[in-house]
Parts: sequence; structure tokens; C-alpha cells
Amino acid sequence: MNINKVVLMGRLTADPELKISSSNVPVLRFTVAVNRRQFNKNDSEGTRATADFIDCVAFYKNAEFVSKYFKKGSCIIVFGSLQIETWKDKNGNNQRSARVVVDELQFGESRRDQTGPASALQKESEAFSNIQDSDFFTETEEVDISKEDDSDTLPF
Repeated sequence: MNINKVVLMGRLTADPELKISSSNVPVLRFTVAVNRRQFNKNDSEGTRATADFIDCVAFYKNAEFVSKYFKKGSCIIVFGSLQIETWKDKNGNNQRSARVVVDELQFGESRRDQTGPASALQKESEAFSNIQDSDFFTETEEVDISKEDDSDTLPF
């Protein structure tokens, strides 16, 4: 079994520019800046943020979606797969680069939040929550596991 799945959340480094390929396919190449924490013994808090700049490419409706609704600095969530490109440079040396081929995109923050002075880190963490503000766990039911069958058989 092989798995190639990438999930990124970060900010666009430039305004997106939609292009149309020779086969009439909308294509958008963009870069997402994603913060990465590094441990540093000299730092008083023990960590510091460093940005990784990750190249992405989107096609068809995903490309059109990004070009229409995102701009430089917009927070974006990207779901896709990692693709490694290989080529020869002008000196004949083999070169490699990685990029994320986009499968799905989401807004990383609401439009209201993009213009407000609120902390970007707080808003980024909220983007992953699908739970409404209501008390989600009040509708759960207590289960008494002591009444379960104690046989040694596996349930599958």
C-alpha cells in the first residue's frame, strides 16, 4: 500500500495568476508560506518560527477558485499529493524539485477575519474545527463497558 497525501495551511506569497495551457486547461502555480517551529538552544523560549515556501500547482476548477478568491497573504488550506520533478540543467546535471499537486482547497480564515487585527495563529487553528459552537458532547450517551462480552474473540 502506498500513501501520498499532503495537507498544508499557510499564506500565499504572491497574487495568483491564472494561465491557460495549450490544451485549454486552466493552470495556476502558487507558493504557500508555512511556518515551521525549530528548536534553538539560544532562544529564551526554546523555539523559533521559520517559514517553508512550498510550490503548488492547481488545475481546472481549483485553479479558477484560487485565482478568483485568494490574493497575496490570504490564508489557504491545501490538500494534495507530493510530486517530484526531475530535469537536466544547462550544464547537464540532474536536478529535482518537489511540488504539491492540488486535489482540494479551502479558505483558512473567513473573509471577516482576513481584514481584522486578530491573531493569525488563532484564526488558523480555528480553520480545522468542524464543530459548531454549541456543546457537542451533551448529545452523547454513556456506555457501560463492564457489561460487554468478556470473550477472547476479536470483534472483526
